[in-house]
Amino acid sequence: MGHKIGYVRVSTADQDPQLQLDALNAEGCLRIYKDTATGTRADRPQWILCLDNLRPGDTLV
Repeated sequence: MGHKIGYVRVSTADQDPQLQLDALNAEGCLRIYKDTATGTRADRPQWILCLDNLRPGDTLV
């Protein structure tokens, strides 16, 4: 059986990801990855790590 894996992104360090984190925790995500990056920035290390760690049966939230 797979797990729920969450991903959060905010555009600037001034933005608060807490609402997203709360929603993912309420959804029961086993692991949550978070990046701070603008929409034009291609370097999102936590996104890449998140995708690399997904296993068959997991659900990305």
